[in-house]
Amino acid sequence: MAPRANWKGFLRLSLVTCPIALFPATSESEKISFNQINRKTGHRIRYLKVDAETGEEVSNEDIIKGYKVDADRYLEVTKDELENIALESTRTIEIERFIPAGQVDLRYLEKPYYILPRDAIGQEAFAVIREAIRQEGMVAIGKVVFTSREHIIALEARGKGMMGMTLRYPYEVRKEDEYFDDIEDEKIPKDMLELATHIVASKAGHFEPERFEDQYEDALKELLKKKQSGERIEAPREREPSKVVNLMDALRRSVETERAGGERRKSAPRDHRAPKKAGRSNARAKKAG
Repeated sequence: MAPRANWKGFLRLSLVTCPIALFPATSESEKISFNQINRKTGHRIRYLKVDAETGEEVSNEDIIKGYKVDADRYLEVTKDELENIALESTRTIEIERFIPAGQVDLRYLEKPYYILPRDAIGQEAFAVIREAIRQEGMVAIGKVVFTSREHIIALEARGKGMMGMTLRYPYEVRKEDEYFDDIEDEKIPKDMLELATHIVASKAGHFEPERFEDQYEDALKELLKKKQSGERIEAPREREPSKVVNLMDALRRSVETERAGGERRKSAPRDHRAPKKAGRSNARAKKAG
């Protein structure tokens, strides 16, 4: 079943408007998750909302929001007060400007969405906006309102649809100087840099997310599989601490390792025979039986 749209509204470029829907482009539901349970009973743990001072349980109607202004003092903010300042959703993403795709700072990327036309009537206008963005090699910048908050959104052409990426505001991104200023300037020997760049070149490739492996997730699946079948779970072997070696020696060994790996890949025999057709082999097996 296809996921439900997170947002429905309109996309506007100047005087051109089309109805669209936004769908989440990522999902965490496939990841293994755990519940907290009582070791003695096997029942799930339920959390109660209690007063931090009295320890008494508090009902939902008595819970309001508060902003901490002192060690033990809060500014109480009611639901009505928040609704009074909430941004009214115009249900329209208005494209304000275009920027080159390469200028988008990765630190500002937040959450991706797939954008589709909502009906047949708006498909032509949607295609016009999409292809204009694609042809110019640009990213469109606009604003969208989710749950009363305004978000900056970047739009790009993606296949027959578009992808939207919400962006963080500058105040949400920490300044790099706070972290990098204390790093000492190092004068790198030329031969070390040459060896390091050789390693980088030997590992160069393309962005292939299908090659990403979540080893921890795989280990979790294997652990749960063994526990379900009643297999004994053995403690892992202790990892030996890595030996401290000379940096130049480490670079040379890395280059040798990469070269050896490349030679093995080149010399590995390839089977150029055409794969057997399943239908014929099955028929022969039946005839022999």
